[in-house]
Amino acid sequence: RGKMWAYTVGFTVLPHVGGFLGWFLNRKEIPAWYEKLKKPSWCPSRKMFPVAWTVLYTGMGYASYLVWNDLGGCSSRAIVPLGLYGAQLALNWAWPPFFFGARNLNMALIDVLCLDALAIGTLCSWYPINRVAALLLLPYLGWLAMATCLTIRIWKDNPEKPAKSE
Repeated sequence: RGKMWAYTVGFTVLPHVGGFLGWFLNRKEIPAWYEKLKKPSWCPSRKMFPVAWTVLYTGMGYASYLVWNDLGGCSSRAIVPLGLYGAQLALNWAWPPFFFGARNLNMALIDVLCLDALAIGTLCSWYPINRVAALLLLPYLGWLAMATCLTIRIWKDNPEKPAKSE
């Protein structure tokens, strides 16, 4: 019984680890570069992002615990649903280094489009296992839709300048 508490907390906190690391490593690029990009009028305020991601990471982390628990831990039945979750989480964590760190809008766009597909696959694989877990992913998918549209607009409105030849 006591161990379940630790698993619940561990699964719930895990997504925050990569999210925090991505923010920490790229935080200086936000005022230095991101603020200067052309962004659409509907772009959320910078203050919204940490609030949104805290809520979203908590929900998806707890949802992953529910699926893991319902599947009896790391069983063979958990490979696909938790593998999809892990893959989408890795792409989620990779987006800030591509976008802010490398300032590579092409890679950020490819990343977020692949992330969308994996997140939808995760939700579809979780639904038959635990409907609450699948429903907990809906706000995340909504935010990803907005983030994808925002990435596309920033990518289109801020074309990369060709390197100067000497």
